Amino acid sequence: MSVVVGGGSGFIGSHLCKLLRTKGLKVTVISRKDEEDTMTWNDLNKNGLPVGTTAVVNMAGQTLLSMTSRWNEKYKRDVWSSRIDTTKDLVRAITRADVPPKVFVSFSAVGYYQTSLTEEYTEDSHGGDFDFLSRLCQAWEEAAVLPKDKNVRLVTLRVGLALGRYGGLIQRMYLPYFLGLGGRLGSGEQWFPWIHADDVAGIVLHAIQNDNITGVLNTVAPEAATNAQFSRTLARAMWRPDFFPLPAFVINTVFGSERGKLFLEGQRVIPKRVLESGYKFKYPDLKSACENCSHLIVND
Repeated sequence: MSVVVGGGSGFIGSHLCKLLRTKGLKVTVISRKDEEDTMTWNDLNKNGLPVGTTAVVNMAGQTLLSMTSRWNEKYKRDVWSSRIDTTKDLVRAITRADVPPKVFVSFSAVGYYQTSLTEEYTEDSHGGDFDFLSRLCQAWEEAAVLPKDKNVRLVTLRVGLALGRYGGLIQRMYLPYFLGLGGRLGSGEQWFPWIHADDVAGIVLHAIQNDNITGVLNTVAPEAATNAQFSRTLARAMWRPDFFPLPAFVINTVFGSERGKLFLEGQRVIPKRVLESGYKFKYPDLKSACENCSHLIVND
C-alpha cells in the first residue's frame, strides 16, 4: 500500500509517517522541501499523484499557535489558504488520477463545534458557522468533498488538541512546567478536548485499513478533561507544582482575543464513532498521556 501525506513533515505528520512505515507502507510526503521520499505541491499540481497511490492523507496547514505571528487579516488568510487550497489541490489530483486511491483522509478540527461548558458534541452535532475557526473547519471539510462517481472513501477527522513531547502545546509548555511555573489557563473550567499524537496517527491508520469507516470521526481521547485537570495532571507527571495560573488577559494580549479562544474556551467532544469502529486508544486517559509527555527525553 502506498500513502501520500500532505503536511507529513509537521508534528502530527511525523508521528503518522513513522507509524505507516513501521507497518510496511510506502509513504510519500508532500512538502515545500524537495527531499527523499517527498514531492512538492508544485509537483503534485503538475504531475498528479504518484502511480499506485492507494491512500491520501491531508493534514497540511499553517500553525495557529505561532508566538511570532500577529493575529491579523494577513495571518488569517495564510491560515485559511494553507488548509483550503492544499485540500483542493489534493481533491483535484485524486479526481484526475487514472486509478484513484481507495481512501482520502482529510483533517479538520474540533473548532467546528461551538465552545460551551455544558454541551456534549458527537459527530452528529451541529457546528461550523459562528466564528472564524468554525467557519474555517466548515470550509476545510467542504473542500475535501469528492465527486461521487470517483468512488473514493472520504474520512474527515475533527482533531482535538494533540499532545506529544516534541511538538504542539507540550513543546511550548514544557519549560515553564519544568521550572515549576505551570498552571491553568484563565479560569481552567473550559473543556480541553485533547488526544495524544500517537492516537491521531493510529486513527488515521485505522481509517485507511478499514473499508467500513467513512464520514466524520471526532479524533479526541475518550476521557474528557478541563484545562485545570490537564494542567494539574501534567504538573504531577513532571513532579512539579501547579501554582501559577496564566490570566486570560495575558493570553489575549499575546495571541489576540479571537485566537485566545483556543486556550480559554473549549468543547466537550465525544469520540463516539471512533469507539464504535473498534479503535483501541494507546493513551485513553490523561494520566498516561501526560506521563508520556513528561520525560525530558523520550525514546519511543
